[in-house]
Amino acid sequence: VQLEESGGGLVQPGGSLRLSCSASGSVSRFNIMGWHRQTPGDQGELVASITNAGDTHYANSVKGRFTISRDNAKNSVSLQMNSLKPEDTAVYYCRLIFRLTQRDFWGQGIQVTVSS
Repeated sequence: VQLEESGGGLVQPGGSLRLSCSASGSVSRFNIMGWHRQTPGDQGELVASITNAGDTHYANSVKGRFTISRDNAKNSVSLQMNSLKPEDTAVYYCRLIFRLTQRDFWGQGIQVTVSS
């Protein structure tokens, strides 16, 4: 399984970005797709996740600003990020978890920078 991310970049505070991730290969139907982020010296955090059934989870820091969605037919997940803040600056990683085996896969990471 391979994950391909797109959509990062530089945006001013208050702006928006949309991250996308597409999985290819032998992808189990029963899975969780999500986004994690990490800054230098930080352990990283789960930003948002969504199950194949559509159940979502958000970190408190992004609730009301970020929206995760997925297309099961395309094995893809997107993260719409609005009202971005400088503290959202990080490398964002797409993650796919097979629910039955707990095997997981990670994307290479994509930089999001929020700065004026």
